Formats: sequence, structure tokens, C-alpha cells
Amino acid sequence: MESLVQSRATVSDRPADRARWWASPRTGGLAALALAIVLAPLVLANDYFYDVAILVGLNAIVCVGLNLLIGYAGQISLGHAGFYGLGAYGSALLVSRYGVPPLAALVVATAAVALMAFVVGRPILRLKGHYLAMATPGLGVIVSIVLANEDRVTGGPDGMPVPPFTVFGWAVSGEQTWYWIVGACLLLAVWVALNLIESPTGRALRALHTSEVAAEVVGIDSARQKLMVFVVSAVFAAIAGGLTAFYSGFITPAKSSFLHSVELVTMVVFGGMASTFGAVVGAAILTVLPQALTVIKEYEMVVFGAILMVTMIFLPRGAVPTLAGWLARKRG
Repeated sequence: MESLVQSRATVSDRPADRARWWASPRTGGLAALALAIVLAPLVLANDYFYDVAILVGLNAIVCVGLNLLIGYAGQISLGHAGFYGLGAYGSALLVSRYGVPPLAALVVATAAVALMAFVVGRPILRLKGHYLAMATPGLGVIVSIVLANEDRVTGGPDGMPVPPFTVFGWAVSGEQTWYWIVGACLLLAVWVALNLIESPTGRALRALHTSEVAAEVVGIDSARQKLMVFVVSAVFAAIAGGLTAFYSGFITPAKSSFLHSVELVTMVVFGGMASTFGAVVGAAILTVLPQALTVIKEYEMVVFGAILMVTMIFLPRGAVPTLAGWLARKRG
């Protein structure tokens, strides 16, 4: 018995086993992300850099959920900014108008968005291909128009102030405090996504992406799986929207616009579809890059577009999957 235990310990201590542990997204990948979040404040010189880092985290939370829908299930959505805006405005209105505690307001608003995604997703997800791509922007546009026109409730195009986020009487304030809150939420979002991907549900989603007909032949309920991942991705967007509202202290309908939906999808594609950490990297690069390009003023969008074009030409699978493939071939 003792020799068996020793032999197992020897196998688990092999360099190859340790390498596989670090290469696993659920262990080494999550540990690397946690380490990056912990060490990032060493290079964040002031509140402006903290603000950019917080925006990266908030966008990454949405992209992680959106990647489950687009990258793994193969369902295109160009209206997720609508769920983002509903999460933000729902949380803000519950606190400011009805006196609901902020944390409870965030939970209730997210649940309401999940219910809406469930109701709306049933007919929309029956569509396929470009028909689905045409239907989802309509949802986001409707939400944006309603938020902009109902000025007596939402403040209209000018937006509305949001009360501070308080927990047991403690008001959360300051960029550094919000950085750790958003960082913890991002870690939780990535952990949930990775576990979902490695579950039977995740394998069913990958089967749907490969061939919906073949997946149904082996007994996968395609309608149920697509609806489930649609609701999950909407929940991620609603949580990020609520956190954004409380952090910024002011919200406008611009965050629910079609343009914002396109930006979110671009982040997922840029980082690499069917790659959770690719979604995080895509959100980080495409959030930081416009800030860095402000120094060139009128040529900012030209350079930004050129960078996107060159990246997609030379990294067709997205930044993270393509670079990972290069490294694997180099090691081989």
C-alpha cells in the first residue's frame, strides 16, 4: 500500500504533470489571471489607470458571458448591450426610486434581465444564421430607444444619477476599492464559465457549434441548450451593467446602444472565440488601445481600424488561440 501511494506521488510530481496542471484553464489559467489582478496595482500609477483597469474588468465580464454564446454555442448576438443597459438602469431605479438596498437591487435587476432573456430568447433563438444576427440588434435598439425616451423615469438622453453602493452602511468609494471588487467579480465570472465549459452542458454547446443536426441526433436538446446559454450570457451582462452604474455614479442610454453591442462582439472575436481567456484579453486590449491612441487625435480611429485589420489578417483565430497554437508548434 505504501509503495502504491509513493508511486502515485511520483507520477503527480513529474514535470509533465505539473506542466499540464499549469496549462489547464481551470487551474493554471485561473491562477495566472488572479496573479495578474494582484500584481497590476504595482504599475497603476494613479486613479486614471485604476479607472481604465476597472473598465477592462467590466467589459471582460460581459465578454466572458458573450463568448459562451458566440464562441461555444455558435449563436450570434448583436444586442447584448441592451441587457447591459437594463442591468444598469434596473439597479439604479430600484435604489433611487424604491429605496431597495444596492446589493439586493443588483440581484433583483439581474433576475429580471434573466427572465426577460428567457422570454425573448425562446422565439429569437429559433432563427439561424443571418436571420438571428438581424433579430438580436432589434432587441438592443428597442431597449436603447425606451431608455432614451422615457425621460420621466430614466432621465432620457441626459441620463440619471445613481446612488452610491452601500453594504451594511458602508459606502463603497474610490477607484482602488472598486478595482478589487471588479477584479473579484471577474475571477468569479471566469471560474463559472470554465466550469460550465468543462461540464456536460459545455460539451453539448460545442456539439451545437459543430453541427446542430448531429447534436440533436445524439439526443441533445438544441433549443434548451441555446436558451440556457443565452440567459447565462445575459446575466453576465446585467451584472456588469449594474456594477458600472454604481461605480460611475451616473448612467446614460449610450451603454445600451447598438454600437456598444458591436464593440463587445469585436472584443470577443479579437481575443479569440471559444477561448475564455481570449475574451478577457480582447476586452483588455480593445479597452486600453483607444485610451493609448488619444495622443494622435484625429488619426485615432484610422490607426485603431488598421490595427484591427492587421490583427485579424495575421491572427485569424483571434489573438489568444493563434498565439497558443504558435507556441505549441514551436515546442513541438
